[in-house]
Amino acid sequence: MTDHDNMPMLDLVSRRTFLARAGARVGSGLGALALASLLDPSLLRANVGEAPGPWRGVVRPFHHPPRAKRVICLYMAGGMSHLETFDPKPRLAAMHGQPMPESFTRGQQIAQLQGQQLKCFGPQHAFQRYGRSGQEIGTVFPRIGESIADEMCIVRSMHTEAINHDPAHTFMNTGSMISGRPSMGSWLLYGLGSDTQEIPGFVVLVSTGRYGQSQPIAARQWHSGFLPSRFQGVELRSKGDPVLYVRSPAGVTPARQRDLVSAVERLNRIVGIEGDAVKDPEVETRISQYEMAFRMQSSVPELMDLSGEPPHILDMYGTKGADGSFAANCLMARRLAERGVRFIQLYHRDWDHHGAIKDHIAGTAAEVDRGAAALVTDLKRRGMLEETLVIFGSEFGRTPMAQGDGRDHHMKAFSVWLAGGGVKGGISVGETDELGYGVAKDPVPVHDLHATMLHLLGIEHTRLTYRFQGRDFRLTDVFGNVVASILA
Repeated sequence: MTDHDNMPMLDLVSRRTFLARAGARVGSGLGALALASLLDPSLLRANVGEAPGPWRGVVRPFHHPPRAKRVICLYMAGGMSHLETFDPKPRLAAMHGQPMPESFTRGQQIAQLQGQQLKCFGPQHAFQRYGRSGQEIGTVFPRIGESIADEMCIVRSMHTEAINHDPAHTFMNTGSMISGRPSMGSWLLYGLGSDTQEIPGFVVLVSTGRYGQSQPIAARQWHSGFLPSRFQGVELRSKGDPVLYVRSPAGVTPARQRDLVSAVERLNRIVGIEGDAVKDPEVETRISQYEMAFRMQSSVPELMDLSGEPPHILDMYGTKGADGSFAANCLMARRLAERGVRFIQLYHRDWDHHGAIKDHIAGTAAEVDRGAAALVTDLKRRGMLEETLVIFGSEFGRTPMAQGDGRDHHMKAFSVWLAGGGVKGGISVGETDELGYGVAKDPVPVHDLHATMLHLLGIEHTRLTYRFQGRDFRLTDVFGNVVASILA
């Protein structure tokens, strides 16, 4: 652990200070990689404190035997309605159009329906039993139901603390509504390290649909917070250049690259990287990012080249690749998993259905149904599902009360599903009340989901901490319990 509170100050301008100040102007994360093509990693390795190779992580050995090696998080941004997807409510259907009983809503926080007459709004699509397990899943997800119902553990009793999008995203990703905390992918990378030297260990892909209100997703949702910035997520774009600035700039010759490398080496000699003047992990982060960026010049084009994928795989996912769709990103997630990426997060921005929910949820579900089902099926066929935890969910749910012909934000109850990675398939966990308003049995708060995720990866959530400003922080804060019923 590192305490940043007591770092020594510098009396002269050293190489470390030069790089730190220069890095601040370039920006953190991938912005700092803009100079990647200008550096030769072989000249830097001798100066890096650690031996070259992937970050090994601080959890050594594992706290207990892990069931999963990596996580793929399929994030349905905007607030997916549980009432049309994974939580059947026949009583709500029977009460469609009737006043919502005040006993459910009295004294409760409501987003945009304050002062309005609250009426029950029945599920707009039917449910069907799928698989040997008979999982009840909305018919808007036919491929998920038909292909992977028996792999899924549906958690119907999730609840959260935030009722608006941005704080709810922040809470789901970081365990806090306070911006600036590390994201769950950053915590995982910090704890377990990366299995790849060629690609960042935490990768994000974003797709945008055509039916809901596509709320913005801020990059702070995959930020490293107070952890060193080497642990923040890197967004890969699925259309055009996957990474900005990863190509060599026009007009930059090998001779000019060598000139810059020589200048950096001269600065290294003035104050070596192991000198006592500065002990700032961000300086070594910059250097490791330069090395990573250099390697990404060859690894990223190879990653994005789908010419080796057989036609039946492209057809299964429903994409030819590099089209910016959720399906293309699902295929890319499998390829990233094969290359050792630890945490892969796919955002699909199309789930905010305040109106026309019947038509729009059908359209949005169709945008993700085929890709999500194909990903789990593909991982299973390749023998990777048992070591890959797949999480499919949203930042909150939607109200059982009508907002015109749509649904408002709802924090009291929503659904997620998990598959692979030590999860018991073909079951459901928890229940909501008869109208789908609140949790009635076995509540699962967000902190418990995080604790369970870490448990499946061999980490005791209370032991993965980082000291910052005099306090030991963790992803689950002072909360969190492993949901034992989920575990295989």
